Amino acid sequence: MKDLTCRVLVVGGGPGGYVCAIRAGQLGLDTVLVERAALGGTCLNVGCIPSKALIHTAEQFHAATDTASETGLSFGKATVDMGRNVAWRRSIVDRLNRGVAGLLKKAKVRVVTGEARFLDGKTVEVTDGSSSYRINADDVVIATGSDPVSLPDVPFDGPVLSSTEALSLTEVPDRLVVVGGGYIGLELGTAFAKFGAKVTVVEAGDRLLPQYDSALTKPVADRLKSLSVTVHTGTTVVSVSKTGGAVTLQLRTPDGTERTLEAEKALVTIGRRPNAGSAGLSELGLDMAGPAIAIDDRCRTSMRGVYAIGDVTGEPMLAHRAMAQGAMVADLLAGKKRKWDVRAFPAICFTDPEIVQVGQTAEEAKQQGIEVKVSEFPLAANGRAMTRERTDGFVRVVAEKATGVLLGIQAVGTEISELSAAFSIALEMGARAEDVAATIHAHPTQGEGFQEAALGVMGHALHI
Repeated sequence: MKDLTCRVLVVGGGPGGYVCAIRAGQLGLDTVLVERAALGGTCLNVGCIPSKALIHTAEQFHAATDTASETGLSFGKATVDMGRNVAWRRSIVDRLNRGVAGLLKKAKVRVVTGEARFLDGKTVEVTDGSSSYRINADDVVIATGSDPVSLPDVPFDGPVLSSTEALSLTEVPDRLVVVGGGYIGLELGTAFAKFGAKVTVVEAGDRLLPQYDSALTKPVADRLKSLSVTVHTGTTVVSVSKTGGAVTLQLRTPDGTERTLEAEKALVTIGRRPNAGSAGLSELGLDMAGPAIAIDDRCRTSMRGVYAIGDVTGEPMLAHRAMAQGAMVADLLAGKKRKWDVRAFPAICFTDPEIVQVGQTAEEAKQQGIEVKVSEFPLAANGRAMTRERTDGFVRVVAEKATGVLLGIQAVGTEISELSAAFSIALEMGARAEDVAATIHAHPTQGEGFQEAALGVMGHALHI
């Protein structure tokens, strides 16, 4: 391939990169997208999409084998063909890959496959096999994502897995140790527990999911216990050794004693690191915010004409954040006036039950000197939750005391993630508690819990 020139060069075809490229193309900007692997990045290929497919299958399997159900249903012996399940998940990913490619083509984006390396702030060299060429652009968007963090001196190989390898397992391990009690580890650990694996979670902090308050995480901890998942908090991994197809972990408990834990597989989910050192990025001399590329409220880096979006810019490492940033940057490059000022940013943990958090917590509002009113509606009082046999959880509304303006919404419950859009819209539009309370919510749905929580802020709760 010959050297190329373009108006916009996007490096990285994950959620942020491909959305940025599509939007730029739609706006008439001559755009080139460089991706070294499959379109869609970590999220589509080895993250969000296949993990949610695995979670869905695990829930179906567990429901078929749950002998405690009071509904009157009974089944024969359920089995799972993990090889076939992996193929099914891959088919979903393939369909989405083709969809992204089609959208890029429709937007007239030139997609280039290869490994990009920055030569300067306007030029990258792309290597594809034995050939290489250069691409020069007026503006560059860095969307190189993030990589999983491994334990010190313990690479991901053999029985030590990252989330990527865990999603490719064609057999359910008899014993699985999950190192790290964050959302990735708990999502996958819960799924394998439902498939019948004996799962142990090792978390260095004093509790699971520390980014959420304890009231939100308690139903998750209770569910783990009911699934016979063993949890060790305040416990660190001292060493890891691999013997044959198994792994042995030396742990240090809160009282300072050490113990040995053996398992067939160890899933390490202690975090992700911005991929800011690849592609020659370190040689550009961009300002950094720790391990991430520093950006302003328009995703501009310290170098003129160079933007950065998504995981490479640090937390929160969420696909929908990357997508929103990508679309914003494309608008900016087309001359539109935009800046990053998000009132409602949903964070979802797809555990069992799920957790949703949008906007401010009561504590965050109080730290800003705002007086708040807080109301919770338990799903134990929700008819739809009862018919689904899952009444664990609640919907909580945080509102400004003086005005009733909603500041934040938190919820925990089965498939409660589907309410995140309603929560986000309410906050983004500046709704007050009475706006939500006056909106007719269909019955019977779990969404009624949102209305009831808003009524509670006003002191008018009807069903509790």
